[in-house]
This record gives sequence, C-alpha cells and structure tokens, in this order.
Amino acid sequence: MTYKSIIFIALLMTLFSCKPQITKEEVRPKAKNVILLIADGTGLSQVSSAFYFKKTRPNYARFKSIGLIRTSSAREDITDSAAGATAFSTGQKTYNGAVGVAVDSTKLKTLIEILSPQHVKTGLIATSAIQHATPASFYAHVLNRGQYEDIALDLVTSDVDFLAGGGRHFLNKRKDGKNLLEELKVNGFEVDTTALGSFTEIKKHSKIAYLLAEEHMNAVSKDRGDFLSNATELGIKFLNKDPAKSSFFMMVEGSQIDWGGHDNDADYLISELIDFDDAVGKALDFAEKDGNTLVIVTADHETGGFTLASTPKKKEDGTAYNDYKEITGTFSTKGHSATLIPVFAFGPGSESFSGIYENTEIFHKIFELTSWKKEN
Repeated sequence: MTYKSIIFIALLMTLFSCKPQITKEEVRPKAKNVILLIADGTGLSQVSSAFYFKKTRPNYARFKSIGLIRTSSAREDITDSAAGATAFSTGQKTYNGAVGVAVDSTKLKTLIEILSPQHVKTGLIATSAIQHATPASFYAHVLNRGQYEDIALDLVTSDVDFLAGGGRHFLNKRKDGKNLLEELKVNGFEVDTTALGSFTEIKKHSKIAYLLAEEHMNAVSKDRGDFLSNATELGIKFLNKDPAKSSFFMMVEGSQIDWGGHDNDADYLISELIDFDDAVGKALDFAEKDGNTLVIVTADHETGGFTLASTPKKKEDGTAYNDYKEITGTFSTKGHSATLIPVFAFGPGSESFSGIYENTEIFHKIFELTSWKKEN
C-alpha cells in the first residue's frame, strides 16, 4: 500500500468517525412586562449630570445595554415632544405638534389601544399634566398638542388602568362646562385629587386616576417630594397585582427636565434629572426581582444644548481661565436640539437596544421582545 493510500484511508476514517454537530438555536425568553421611562429633553450631558451631582450612585450606571436613537420628526430635523412620543407610541413619524395622528392627520393606533384588548394592563405617570404632549400621545388623537380639552375627552374614554400626574382643570374647569372627573368615575376610574394612596387602599379597584394638580405638578425643588418614584412603585404594584392573568405596560415621564432646559436653568434641570433617576431605580429594582420585565429608559429629544463645561473664572490680574476642577451647566439654545439620544435597556431582550436607529424602533422592538401582537 502506497503512502498516499494510507493517508487517504486515515482521512476517510477520521471523517466517518466524527459525529455531526447539531446546533440548537437559542430561544430568547420574551418579556412579560415593559416599563418605558422617558426623561423629556434629556441628552447625554443631562444623563452625565447625575454622575457628578447625585450624592449616590446613579441608577443609569446599572445598565449594560445602551444604544442611540435619531429623533427627527417627519417634517423637521428637530422634533418636539408630541411627534417624539407619537413615534414611541405608534411606531410612525409624524409632524411636530401631532398627538397620535399621522402626517395626513389620520388616527394612529397607540400602544395602549393595541395592548388593552390583549388583556395587558397599562399605566401613565408624568410630572406634567397627564394631558401634556408625551403622556397624551399614548392615548389621544388630536391635530395639535395644545388641544388640552380635546385630549381630556380622549382620556375619559381610554383604556388606561393607572394614571398619576396633574391636569385636573382640563377635566373640571372646561369651556364646555362638563365635569369629566365624574365621567372618569362612570367609566370605572377611582379618582383621587389629594395624594397618592397605598397599594392596600387601591388594590381592590380596577382603575385608578391620581390627578394631583390643577395643571402641572410642582417642581421637585418646590416641594413635589418623591411623587415620581413613589408613583412608579405604586403603579408597578397596581398593574402587577394579578400577574397570573395579565402582563403590563407602563410609561413614566420626567416631564420637567425639559423645562429646565428651556429655561436654561441648570439647577432646575439637574434636580429633575436626579429625581427621574430615582424613579428609574424603582423600575430596575422590580425588574431585577421579577426577571420578566423589560425596562427601557430614553428621551424624546434634547433640550437646551446642555453642556457640562468647566467653570469660567478670573485670576487676580483679571485674566480669564477655565477651572477644570469645577463644572458649570451651560446652554446653547432655549429650544430643542437634534443630537442623538441615548437608550438604556435592562431585562429580556435588552441587548436588542444596542446600536443606532430611529426613534420609531422603540415601538417595534417592544413587540419583537414580547408576545404582544401589533395588530388586534
């Protein structure tokens, strides 16, 4: 037998002795619940401020999956909150000012309208009026975000299960004379206009609406207290009170970070951002214990062109210099900017939020990572 023949036989024996490798495609678990936290007006510099000014470790530091979104609206390079939130709630771009409607003014189905018939519990929390652009975009359909009384009409007939925020006077001090607080009760809501209750007090109700301010909630610097984090914790408990029968979706907005940016008020902005970070902590604490909850933290846009700059100072001789040992929040605009916005995710499928993509993908990724259906 020749040398070449021996080599050939040896290779042949090796080939047939090898067992075929059967690879199983890993099936990723689906998220049962989704908590979407929106820090209105927050770009990377706003998030960074928590790492310099919060006295404890920021909850933002707990995320491992981080991506970026482009936030331009359908007609403008720079979005507003209405178009930005509508992109999240419907998966479609629209024009600035539009709430739950397309560019052609037709109604778009929102997350809440899609999920409620699927026995998914839903909740909305904001430090603004609950009829303000961001929360409204999850249940209302109006051509212009300023139509607060029309938005309130949509709220009354919506399928939201848990509400917490301001906006009473759009319900009971209306031009048409209607008292929509009473209509909320007729439509199944337990209404409280005084303070957040305890879970023990409210768990027997099917729907709860906390409307705790005539228009917007106070700023955290003006004695709002721990409303946002407490409402987040209470909302989770209420929506998850019967986990064997239903899952839940909840949107939490830190509304006034944006207002600090518009005012070019760094102290206002940073205090609201830190307050929002506390609410993020409540969502992450639940998600870590639960194991079935996807937490997404992002923003609709950036406001103020905010920068953490070195503090400008002067020497004794009057020469100006930048003190790199001290930070001052500075601004480049009173409006919004077009900067990319960070997205932080935790829980089942969180790695899918890495990369750079359009803001509408938040909507689509939620459905990809849950068993919920986009159409009903």
